Amino acid sequence: MATDKPAVDAIHLEAQGGLERLKDVDLRDAALAGGALEGAAQEHSMGVLQALRTYKRAAFWSIVISTTVIMEGYDVTLLGSFFGYPSFRLKYGAYLNEESGYQISANWQQKFNCLGALANIIGALLNGWATARWGHRRVLMGTLVLLAGFIFIVFFAPTIEIMLLGQFLCNIPWGVFVTTGPSYAAEVTPLAIRGYLTAYVNLCWCIGQFISAGVLKGLVNNPTKWSYKIPFAIQWVWPLPLFVAAYFAPESPWYFVRTDRLEDARKSLERLTEPEHHRADESGGGIDATLAMMVHTNKLEIAERAGVQLWDAFRGTNRRRTEIACMGFLSQITNGGALCYSGSFFFQQTGIGANAAYGIALGGTGIAFVGTVISWLYIYRLGRRTIWLWGFASLVVLLWLIGFLALPRQTLRLAWAQSILCIVWLGAYSMSVGPIIYVLVSEVGSTRLRTQTVVLARSTYYVGNIICGGLLQPQLISPGAWNAKGKTAFFWAGLATLTFIWGYFRLFETKGRTFGELDFMFQHGVPARKSAKYHIAEEELYNTDDVVKETVKN
Repeated sequence: MATDKPAVDAIHLEAQGGLERLKDVDLRDAALAGGALEGAAQEHSMGVLQALRTYKRAAFWSIVISTTVIMEGYDVTLLGSFFGYPSFRLKYGAYLNEESGYQISANWQQKFNCLGALANIIGALLNGWATARWGHRRVLMGTLVLLAGFIFIVFFAPTIEIMLLGQFLCNIPWGVFVTTGPSYAAEVTPLAIRGYLTAYVNLCWCIGQFISAGVLKGLVNNPTKWSYKIPFAIQWVWPLPLFVAAYFAPESPWYFVRTDRLEDARKSLERLTEPEHHRADESGGGIDATLAMMVHTNKLEIAERAGVQLWDAFRGTNRRRTEIACMGFLSQITNGGALCYSGSFFFQQTGIGANAAYGIALGGTGIAFVGTVISWLYIYRLGRRTIWLWGFASLVVLLWLIGFLALPRQTLRLAWAQSILCIVWLGAYSMSVGPIIYVLVSEVGSTRLRTQTVVLARSTYYVGNIICGGLLQPQLISPGAWNAKGKTAFFWAGLATLTFIWGYFRLFETKGRTFGELDFMFQHGVPARKSAKYHIAEEELYNTDDVVKETVKN
């Protein structure tokens, strides 16, 4: 299909002065709809290899920006593992008894977990507000500078109170990073490779955990203060090079479309694609068609809800999209992650020595890394909903098994069996629920509210982490509290079973859909169980008047 000349002219006119400069409204809508149809056809016809060739610059910048998530994955594993770290417990813990020695009490673990999650929420909410005004790049650069300063506090902390303050402040930038990565990746990459690059965010998490576990394993037998200071100091490696990368990275073209700066959006697309894609050829396509599709999608969303604030995510059809995103991220908590990701500390409570426990934890993070890479083999073929359902069902079964193994009198063999099942859980999680949720959450929100949707979803994750990982898990497993040990798995198995039931009825399929197609499906109330095979006629999707009328009716 050749590019329609009015569509190209319409985009150029908009770039020169905005939509109000087009006097003939009907011609404008028809022109944009024609260009949007061309852009959608271009998205659907582009295979993975062609998308990588055309958008290799976009893939590169997406990978670079998402790399900031490594720091959060690194620190989450670091602090949780330090609760069982001999030298850290000696410095910041309190003497419990002759058998347990120095321990970080359940009360202090709760403070670290809860205040850290609260800081993550603050960072995520700040990101949603700031990105709508200044874009991804500027917000990212500012928070990287702040993080470099906050690391000084945890490195030199003389008491556990100062350590808590430093961790709280560091978690604010991490809340920004983990919501910026999937949003930016979804906005700069085409449909064919979007799943891979949004799933890469989870791989960055795994990379951070793997680095952290490796550093901890190497220093666990060091009796000096440097066994925990060196891991904190390693965090200074990241901010400077990532700041430079963010400075040179192109801003998201969707940000410019939302702020009616279409010429800047065009320039951003030119930086994200190869030169041969910049102009349409005889076969159609090019930047003009891509930009027309973006403008058309933005207009349809404005017709339903013009705002771009957090509360707009709870209005109209955005309410359902926000529910899916929030519950999706919350499923990473209710699936028993607080138990299996507490790794080395849990292993020690079941009777395994410190050195072996950190060795198992290191192996687990390696398996998580490999599992995420394996998931790329079928993300392109299987749906997001399908991967989540099968993966989550596996996690539920494993949690019940871990719990039942704790019913007999605890022996070393049973402890090893529970630990191995935790590693299997990590592998299953990293091949399914872990990466696919980043893909789903980055796609399910509307284009005008994508960052806000990711922010709310991640904030829900942090609230769940406060309740489950911060308050309940330390009480369940700590020797000085309920000391449930392996029986803790029963609690998580029950919670995970309820989450699976929700997912079966509510989780939406987003694979193979452009953002405009997803808008149409949500505006027409397509049920989750029919979302994978739902057919959309082109004349329905690109008839602006019909979509606006349907939205007003609903």
